[in-house]
Amino acid sequence: MTELGELGLSSYEEKTYRTLLVTGAVTAAELSDTSGVPKGRIYDVLNGLEARKLIWRQSSDPNQYVAVQPETVVDRLLAERAYELKQEWDRYREKAETVRSNLLPTPPTESSFWLGSLGSDEMSTALQQHMRTAESVVKAAVGPPYEDATWETLQSEVEGFFEGANTDLSVDLLFSEKAVTVLPDRFPHLIENQPADITVRTAPEIALSFDIVDNVETTIDVLHPVSGEDRIGVIGIKDSQVVSEFEQYFQRLWTDAVPLLE
Repeated sequence: MTELGELGLSSYEEKTYRTLLVTGAVTAAELSDTSGVPKGRIYDVLNGLEARKLIWRQSSDPNQYVAVQPETVVDRLLAERAYELKQEWDRYREKAETVRSNLLPTPPTESSFWLGSLGSDEMSTALQQHMRTAESVVKAAVGPPYEDATWETLQSEVEGFFEGANTDLSVDLLFSEKAVTVLPDRFPHLIENQPADITVRTAPEIALSFDIVDNVETTIDVLHPVSGEDRIGVIGIKDSQVVSEFEQYFQRLWTDAVPLLE
C-alpha cells in the first residue's frame, strides 16, 4: 500500500490526485485519459475527492478540476484518519465494557438492601417486618454502630425488633460490652415482658452488628462511610454459604460470652 493509500485514498483516487498535481486544471475526460482511471469511474472518483475537499472544480464549460495543495491534503487526510481511529477506539472500548460485564460474576438475586440510619422510623418498621418472617430462631449480635448511640436513638428499633417476634420464637441476643452501656436500667424488665423465649449474653467485642433468621438469612448493618457512629443501611443476604459463615461466627462468640441477665 502506498503512503497516500495508508492515509485513506483508493488507488483510483490517488492516481487522479497525483495526475492533477502535474496537469493543473483539466476536464474529467482529459483526466481519465491521462491518469488511466476508466471513464466509467472518473466522475465518482472526482465527486468523492471534491466532497472531501481534496480537489476543487472550476466553473467552466466543460468543468475543470484542480488539486488542492499537498500540505493541506495531507492534513485533511490525517484528520480523517484520526477521526476514524477515534471512532474505532470508542467501539473497542464499548466492546471491552460489554465483555468485562459478561465476565463478572452474576449479581446475587437473593439479597436486598434497606437504607436507614439508627433509630429511623423506616428502619424500625423494617425490623418489625423482618422479625415477623422468623418462624423459630433468631440470633442477633449487637456491636457497632450501636455502641456509640444513645438509648433514645435505639429505643424505637429495639421495640420494633421485639414487636415483630412471635410467641414461639427463640431469640439469642449477644451484646458487646460497650453496647451494654447503652442499655437502660429497665432493660431486664423489657426482656421479661416479651412473649418470645429470649436469652441475652455479652461478649468483650463484636466486629459488626448482624442477625440470623432461621439459619436461612442474615442481615448485616453497613456502617456509614462518613459518620462512624451511624449506619447507612442494612443488607439482607440469603446465600447459604454466607449465612453459614455468620452462623459459625455467632456461635464462636456465643460460646465464649457470659449471661447478661440471670
